[in-house]
Amino acid sequence: MTTTVYARVESPLGELLLVGEVPAPDGTDTAEGVRLRSLSVPGQKGGVAVQDGWRHAPEAFTDVARQLEAYFAGRSTRFDVPVAEGLGTEFQRRVWAVLESIPYGSTVSYGEVAAQLGASGAGVRAVGTAIGRNPLLVVRPCHRVIGADGALRGYAGGLERKKLLLGIEGGAGRSEP
Repeated sequence: MTTTVYARVESPLGELLLVGEVPAPDGTDTAEGVRLRSLSVPGQKGGVAVQDGWRHAPEAFTDVARQLEAYFAGRSTRFDVPVAEGLGTEFQRRVWAVLESIPYGSTVSYGEVAAQLGASGAGVRAVGTAIGRNPLLVVRPCHRVIGADGALRGYAGGLERKKLLLGIEGGAGRSEP
């Protein structure tokens, strides 16, 4: 059994909403610390909102907040954050695993992600949908996926935020032609 906790953290993207799971106080869950379930930005398409019964617990996210601060300051290129299990479908988890393998400062196209999964044609659209449902913006770097023509496309947090993240990482921060 777990308890859902949340915190808000300031960032260059606006106020981030962090949502996680922690072991229930009865001790039946042996997991230690918070497991991140969602990281949302203001106005995000498909973003979460605080629900009744969730506990405000900024102390549970101290390490996540520290890692985000280091990333935004350009002092860190990766995240080491425990993630809640059981999120997404099997296909989404496969797509998200590819996202996690994209190196800092690099970009790949939606078609390249699909090819890594053995999908083609209509599979590229399914990959785009799975990327759009990534609940862990920034931490799971869906911002590193761009159009085949190099244009910024499809970021649930908005293209300006995608451009900002790519700029932090030293990417070209390309815009629509």
